[in-house]
Amino acid sequence: MNDKKLFLLLFLLVFVPIGLAAFGGDRFRYPCQNPDNWDKPMCKIPHCDVTRTCPEHIFKGQRDPRLGPPQEQTANSCQTCQPAKGVTSGK
Repeated sequence: MNDKKLFLLLFLLVFVPIGLAAFGGDRFRYPCQNPDNWDKPMCKIPHCDVTRTCPEHIFKGQRDPRLGPPQEQTANSCQTCQPAKGVTSGK
């Protein structure tokens, strides 16, 4: 009896994770999260704007992955930058 339980436990510990890894695949919550779909009409405004599933909405607050890694920029290299304007208190 103990051999059957041990075999069943071994089966669960070995074959279940292998099966999940083999059939899991890449899944995305929204179709527009998949970079292959970014050029399709369903991921372009105005189609995806109604459901808020455009890449611009999904990656909100993060750098858009379509742009690639950020380029290093020094303070003197910015040609079109304007100085920051703000209100300062005289007190």
